[in-house]
Amino acid sequence: MSSLILIRHGQSLWNAANRFTGWIDIDLSSKGEEEAVEAGMKLAENLIDRVHTSDLIRAQRTAEIILKLNEASDDVPTRYDERLNERHYGSLQGLNKAETAEKHGVEQVRIWRRSFDVAPPGGESLEMTAARTIPYFVEEIVPDLEQGLNVLVSAHGNSLRSIVMHIEAITPEEIVSLEIPTGVPLFYTYAEGSITRNE
Repeated sequence: MSSLILIRHGQSLWNAANRFTGWIDIDLSSKGEEEAVEAGMKLAENLIDRVHTSDLIRAQRTAEIILKLNEASDDVPTRYDERLNERHYGSLQGLNKAETAEKHGVEQVRIWRRSFDVAPPGGESLEMTAARTIPYFVEEIVPDLEQGLNVLVSAHGNSLRSIVMHIEAITPEEIVSLEIPTGVPLFYTYAEGSITRNE
């Protein structure tokens, strides 16, 4: 039996500024650092054997802060991979969400942000994001769990939504309403080939 912990990075500077971030490499805000510290304190007694994180600094720094507060984890191997990156928001990246809604309409922005298979201009839909995150999860993370390793995945709202969708067999219709808050760990147990969420 092994443990899987998923965590969305702490609040970033552009989360705080209500901007579409996507693949732009934006650091944590001071609140985001505090969220990562709180998560690290929650996870202080959880043995972490392996970390998987995205290619973006906000997810990497969240994992680093957590590991510094983790007494049981020393010199934990960390893998960085862009397949765990946030969904790419295309031409929306860097734009203020409220201003974008004023320009394009609230409903259009809602569709770009929350539909499963509609991509923003030049960007990725959640379906496209899942096409890279789920193979990474199956090929790189599940083998660690099979070896009995306890795994921390520090990533992003949409990359984690797609992984949660896969683990929990959530439908495309249901996944659009799933929110993953910043800095809050989600706990799963891997045993005998199945992954179960711990409530």
